[in-house]
Amino acid sequence: MARRQRRAKADINVVPYIDVMLVLLVIFMVAAPMMQPGVVNLPTVAKADRALDVKPLKVLVERDEGMKLEDGGSKTVLSSTEDLVAAVKSKTIAQARPVLISGDKEVRYDAIIKVMNALKKSGVERVGLEVKTTE
Repeated sequence: MARRQRRAKADINVVPYIDVMLVLLVIFMVAAPMMQPGVVNLPTVAKADRALDVKPLKVLVERDEGMKLEDGGSKTVLSSTEDLVAAVKSKTIAQARPVLISGDKEVRYDAIIKVMNALKKSGVERVGLEVKTTE
């Protein structure tokens, strides 16, 4: 009588893995409705700068990364961020004024951040980004 050699079974039994996955799915389906969604209280914009009758300074960053400082109706062309910081400091000595940075859509994001960083480092407290609203 000839003996048959046993071969090792190389198949992976996936049934226990499927059972575990189904149990985890049921647990998450039961637990998900019980979780509280995070509530974020956003500040309202309607009150910002409305009480102050202060016109903000506007920094315009153009496509070629040139800068202009607009104060009311007058525009000053600036060649570097150091000139910008000096001009903003001279205009905000008497009264703290917010500074808005406007950038062309084609300008690199890095140029806007460099201007914002230079203003923040120089001690300008209120620096923001100006955007066009859709109506």
